[in-house]
Amino acid sequence: MSIVRVEHVYKDYSLGNQTVRALKDITLSFERGVFLAIAGPSGSGKTTLLNLIGCIDTPTSGRIFINDNDVSGRTPDQLAELRNKTIGFVFQTFNLLPVLTAAENVEYPLLQRKDISSHERKERVAKFLAVVGLTKFHDHRPNQLSGGQRQRVAIARALAIHPAIVLADEPTANLDHKTGEEILNLMKQINQSDGTTFIFSTHDKRVIAKADRLVRVEDGEITMLGIRNDANWSIVKHRNSD
Repeated sequence: MSIVRVEHVYKDYSLGNQTVRALKDITLSFERGVFLAIAGPSGSGKTTLLNLIGCIDTPTSGRIFINDNDVSGRTPDQLAELRNKTIGFVFQTFNLLPVLTAAENVEYPLLQRKDISSHERKERVAKFLAVVGLTKFHDHRPNQLSGGQRQRVAIARALAIHPAIVLADEPTANLDHKTGEEILNLMKQINQSDGTTFIFSTHDKRVIAKADRLVRVEDGEITMLGIRNDANWSIVKHRNSD
């Protein structure tokens, strides 16, 4: 069963009196547990595709399935509930709440879940701060943490909901080279040990080098699909060989 399936998706935006087509006839699917990079230049549509998969945005036409459930026609409230139970997010700007401690930032999305008790929330916060190596920093606010530590808090927050999918939008963009490598190695370790699906929107060659699936997007179209075979890519689809 595919964890994500996208079928003939188009996405248009209105810009003044013009209609801009951000994505054109996107069809793809991938299985649970992948470490997938959606790559392409700025303005290619890769972040739009990530937002559609993350149910932050909805397609103009076409269908998107998460765990074989069609999410295309759901209401904003239904999509919010799906995100809160199924999809974790990691952003390049961290998106932490500055007035909350590291522990409180990790706990924050769990507060919306009536199915999780206070005791379980505390257990999850402690567990995932430990996973990202920040137990000693649980009471620090974001301005007391380095960029790498803030990104680790964001990863713990994403994992705390027990997501089927973690979506990461340029997660290394605001980090120095060494810290970026550490963050990528941490996410790869979590992917391999827990089978968590990671999907990146990126132009960082380091992310692409660690990915086992690759989707290249250009001008709103998929130009290449690849599966890593040892150190090389096996091309599943190329724009000129449909």
